[in-house]
Amino acid sequence: MTSEGFAEIERKFDVNPTTPLPPLHDLPGVTHVDPPVEHHLDALYFDTADLTLAGRRITLRRRTGGDDDGWHLKLPVAVDERREMREPVGDDPDVIPEEILGLVRVYLRGRPLMPVVRLHTLRVVHHLVGRDDAVLAEVCDDSVESERFGAEPLNQDWREWEIELVDGSRALLDAAQERLSSVGVEPAASPSKLARALGDRAPVPAAEPAQAGPRSSAGDVLLAYLRAQVDVVTAEDPLVREGDEEAVHRMRVATRRLRSALSTYAPLLDAGVTEQLRVELRWIAGVLGGARDAQVMRRRLTHRLDLEPVGLAAGAVAPRIDEHFSTVVRIGQADTRSALDSDRYFRLLDAIDELVASPPLYRTADKAARKVIPGLVGADWKQLRQAVRAARRTAVGADRDAALHEVRKRAKQLRYAAETAAPLRRKRAVRLVAAARQVQEILGDHHDSVVARGELLRLGMKAFLFNENSFTYGRMHAVEESGAAGTEARFVEAWKDFPSGSIDE
Repeated sequence: MTSEGFAEIERKFDVNPTTPLPPLHDLPGVTHVDPPVEHHLDALYFDTADLTLAGRRITLRRRTGGDDDGWHLKLPVAVDERREMREPVGDDPDVIPEEILGLVRVYLRGRPLMPVVRLHTLRVVHHLVGRDDAVLAEVCDDSVESERFGAEPLNQDWREWEIELVDGSRALLDAAQERLSSVGVEPAASPSKLARALGDRAPVPAAEPAQAGPRSSAGDVLLAYLRAQVDVVTAEDPLVREGDEEAVHRMRVATRRLRSALSTYAPLLDAGVTEQLRVELRWIAGVLGGARDAQVMRRRLTHRLDLEPVGLAAGAVAPRIDEHFSTVVRIGQADTRSALDSDRYFRLLDAIDELVASPPLYRTADKAARKVIPGLVGADWKQLRQAVRAARRTAVGADRDAALHEVRKRAKQLRYAAETAAPLRRKRAVRLVAAARQVQEILGDHHDSVVARGELLRLGMKAFLFNENSFTYGRMHAVEESGAAGTEARFVEAWKDFPSGSIDE
């Protein structure tokens, strides 16, 4: 199974017990309605004691009795759309499949799951069929009996209609809703059967925060940026658990952006809260980078070896490179899996949520963003300029490499700071982001060359100790060294056109 699942687009309606289903055969695109099919469904819903999943409109259940027996996980996408993943029931029906759990661990964070609701449903299904016998939609007439577990149990029963698209369009969905409305049926008051069964225990969805804009406060701009990065971490976590390399990169960048924002906006925040959070963000970014950095370096050295002239690739260089980095990648991936299942990671997620929900902001954060943020961005630009000056004064060698790496880090800090300023002066912010990114990428290549030379030196020494030919490692080292000099020259040219750090109006 993958985390993609499939889209479930449906609408629900509250119905009186005696209301007859209106004719549906003449809806747009429908040629006929198949004879109804009856199912007796038994669904057990799982959540944490504090209903963590329900609070995020996530549904996890084990259902029997229909044509889709098994474990179902539904994640919200839009008002009437969810993404559904399914897995069969294994040998032990009480064991939730790992493929399902991996998609919600970012929300559970070590909290145990337990049954919270049971639904018994008599379902009558009507298939709306179009041309070529394609099923366009399913109309389900459900008579539901629910049982809520816990200290305050609750039993309810109700009837509802549900229209779910199969191969039909949203226009059909709209037309079907209009037809149902003609017999006095209204859209369901509860977003799901689970929410209705939970009754007064159903969590109230959080209101959507306002978008940051030119008139926002500095604190609101910061929080909007932080929330965006938290959303990325939450979305990429399941994909990282499945081994998606690009998801690892996106999640790592999001953690770096979070840490960078806390640094840039430090004058607005209580350091007693944010300093430890920055430490933990640096930790998880480092863990995420272990395997990916090794994969990037393996590709770099393999490409470099492929460019060697015929006859100058002496010895078993390719298999040695692959063997070395395969081991590093395996260790890095294992470290990532371990970290994502650790209490330390879960508490980091809790701390980030708490930061966004109750930000430790000073009064300065209440001031207009256009009066506060330009100065914060300007401070990061000045630090970049100081780092560049320091690198120019540093002699060629390891110290110069370290100084250029510091320039790269400062450019990245400025890039992320300028991103936060986009709601204020988009064109100027985008120009600054682009310039900082160019410097970051140029010096990123320079840093990769420094790391590559270190790896080649170690591989060459290991080859020597095992009586293997180390000639090619030396050649590749020299090529990397020459390339780094050219990369540094590119940086010098790019810096000449670097814009000022001003985003003022």
